[in-house]
Amino acid sequence: MKKFKKILSVAAACGLVGASALTFAGCSEQDEVITLRVCSWEEYIDLGSWKDDERITLDNGEEIFGENAIYDEFAEWFNGESDFGFKVKVEYSTFGTNEDLYNRLSLGDVYDLVCPSDYMIMKLLAEDKIQEYSDDFKNGEYATNVSPYIKGIFTEYGWEKYAACYMWGTTGIVYNPDKIKDDADVSTWNILLNEDYKRQVTIKDNVRDAYFAALGIINSEQLTTQQLDSEHLTDLMNATDSETIAKAEDVLKRIKDNVYSFETDSGKADMVTGKVIANYQWSGDAITILDGADADGTELWYSVPDECANLWFDGWVMLKSGIDGNEKRQTAAEAFVNYLSRPKNAVRNMYYIGYTSAIAGDTVFEYLDWTYGAEDDADENKVLPYDVSYFFGEDGEYIIDANSDDFAIDKATGEINRGRQLFAQYPPENVKSRSVVMRDFEDKLAEINQMWINVRCLDVTDISPVTIGVICGAAGLITIASLLYAFRYKLFIKYKPKKGFSKVEE
Repeated sequence: MKKFKKILSVAAACGLVGASALTFAGCSEQDEVITLRVCSWEEYIDLGSWKDDERITLDNGEEIFGENAIYDEFAEWFNGESDFGFKVKVEYSTFGTNEDLYNRLSLGDVYDLVCPSDYMIMKLLAEDKIQEYSDDFKNGEYATNVSPYIKGIFTEYGWEKYAACYMWGTTGIVYNPDKIKDDADVSTWNILLNEDYKRQVTIKDNVRDAYFAALGIINSEQLTTQQLDSEHLTDLMNATDSETIAKAEDVLKRIKDNVYSFETDSGKADMVTGKVIANYQWSGDAITILDGADADGTELWYSVPDECANLWFDGWVMLKSGIDGNEKRQTAAEAFVNYLSRPKNAVRNMYYIGYTSAIAGDTVFEYLDWTYGAEDDADENKVLPYDVSYFFGEDGEYIIDANSDDFAIDKATGEINRGRQLFAQYPPENVKSRSVVMRDFEDKLAEINQMWINVRCLDVTDISPVTIGVICGAAGLITIASLLYAFRYKLFIKYKPKKGFSKVEE
């Protein structure tokens, strides 16, 4: 009955209720509105409201300016300039972690388009929850503008049909060069155990990033003395056998005793204010930290440990539960991803959030040169040619004349392992070659989560028998005292004097 009433109300709104039958012949398809439900990370899209002095004018004359939120501008374009035959309304929401998003989906929240990280994409794919992109999408803005490097990795992992990369980067160490005793200290994951910096370094408070750092420490000698091919390197840094998990737990407990804290987001402020001198960080947030410190008059740097770095991605995927076979809904979702993949919009998002877009193209390169290129009259001895052709395409010359003072060059190898914003945003070839993608933990998730609980919480195996005896004894005394109190209270209730009586009534 409710369903029939709903149909009646829609038909009545279109003025289509006839005396003998219901018909929708007069309701224009152009008036149909699809609500596109998009969910992404917090502060992960340009919300507009740029000030006039933030307007970007590139050397090629292009102007970039964020007036309104990109998702609002998408809806305006879709409904006004495009010719899809229906209208769209964007319902944009955010999540804090991949696990937060997954829990929402498990509890029944419905979204059409979400932007999880690599391992969560793997998990959702394994659970058959992702809708494949259409053939039309494969010829759109994203396919045209995505970096060949990113496209190659997504093809290698079999994601190209199901995910469109949004942002990407590495993990490493943000540090204050004035507070570090030796540059070699920040070129290794072992800084997390280095007692010279006890209580002065922070580590990420999530099991995946912490586990990766622990594996870097466990395999440090092999990683720095042997030439490992990509497959061997990936397998080594994704080991989840019980022996490796136990070793990682031991390393992480030692790290816990040495670092200032496990942190989720406070590391950014702690670095800028000088509360800590080094911070395990994602490259995107590293750029934000370096920018904030620059504004404060402090120069911070970013290092990728010699052992290995985690190569991470966030990508747009459509969910089967949201799209639900609706062709127009899928068309709207794919149009949204393509709109974000326009080079100008990619630049807006990069400028606004500080992360690195998967979109290449001349406009993005011009923005990169506008941001980091040396001045035309710069001293030639202070200019370093920085090659990013691997990202933008080998068919062109994509080299930025950058400030050489923004990089640390190893005299023995000539390689750049540490640097400032440009280094963090577009790592050089040698860093890229030792970076690996972390896989989903799959059937080892429960064991690794238990390891993490043992590290972050109380692990009974670390408590001595004497301590356990004292705790049990105290608990027994508390229990006895509680029983005695309860017995006494019952007696009092049974025999307490009543109002108006001077004697006890049995």
